[in-house]
Amino acid sequence: MNSVESFWISCKDGYQLAARFYPSQNPDKPYPVLICPATGITKNFYHAFAEWLNQQGYQVLVFDFRGIGESLHGKLKHSNASINDWGIYDIPAAIEALLSRTRSQKVIIIGHSAGGQLLGIASNYHKVAKALTIAGSTGHVKGLKGKTRFLAPVMFNVIFPLSSFIKGYGATEFIGMGENLPKKVAKQWAEFCSKPGYVMNAIGKSIFVDYHQQIQCPITSFWATDDEIATYTNVKDLLRLYPNADTRLIELNPQQLGYKQIGHMLMFKKSHQKIWPLFEKELRI
Repeated sequence: MNSVESFWISCKDGYQLAARFYPSQNPDKPYPVLICPATGITKNFYHAFAEWLNQQGYQVLVFDFRGIGESLHGKLKHSNASINDWGIYDIPAAIEALLSRTRSQKVIIIGHSAGGQLLGIASNYHKVAKALTIAGSTGHVKGLKGKTRFLAPVMFNVIFPLSSFIKGYGATEFIGMGENLPKKVAKQWAEFCSKPGYVMNAIGKSIFVDYHQQIQCPITSFWATDDEIATYTNVKDLLRLYPNADTRLIELNPQQLGYKQIGHMLMFKKSHQKIWPLFEKELRI
C-alpha cells in the first residue's frame, strides 16, 4: 500500500490548508483526482474512499476547507472564512497543488455537496478535465423534501443567527450536520439556499468573478433518490448554471443497490463501497 503524505497547501491569499495526498508509484490513469469536501466535513471522512481510488491506480488529494478541520487556525469564533473563499481561493490552490505533485496537465474533481457547487468561481476551471458532483445541488429550501424541508429553515433562520450572536459561529454539530461552521460560512449557506442558483446569489455582490458560462468540461452528477437535500429538482438547478458543459445525471436508488438508505452522506462510507465502482466508471475519460 502506498504511503499517505500530509502537507500544507498555500492559497493565493496566504491561507494554509491541511491536505492529504495519496501517491502512486505507477499511476495508470490519465488524470489525478481532487476530492472537495461537503460543508463542515473534514478530509478524514473521505479517507476510505480516497484509499480505494488510490488502489485503482489514481493519485488522489483531499483537503480541509479553511475554517474546517485542520484548516481552522485559532478559535472558530475568530474565523473569517466564507464559502466565497472556498471557491475563489481554496479549490484553485488545491488544483495547483495536485498538478504540481503529479506533473499532470489537468485534474478530475470529485465534489461532495458544496465541494461540487463552486467550480464556477474557480479561476483555474480550465485545468479541470471532468467534474463529478456527488449529492451536489443548489440546496434551495423550496426544493428540499422530508424532514429537512422543515428543519433547514429553522437552522438557517433561528439556529445560525442565534449561535453566531451568542457563540460566534454557526452551530451544526449538535444537529448532526458536520463540524460547527465559521459564522460567514453559516450566513452564506443560508443566503445561497434561500433562492435558486446557490453561489449565483452572490455574483455581483460579494463575488465579482463568474466562470459558469466558460466551463465546458463534462459534469456528471450523482444523486440519491432518498437524499432530502440534493433532490432531483435541486440537482437540475445546479446543472443549469453550466449551459456550455456536457452534463449528465445518474440516479442512485438505495433499494436497487441493496441498501436501506444512501441519503446525502452514506455513499462515501465503507458500508456503501459497492457504489464506488459507479463513481470510478465515470472517471474514465
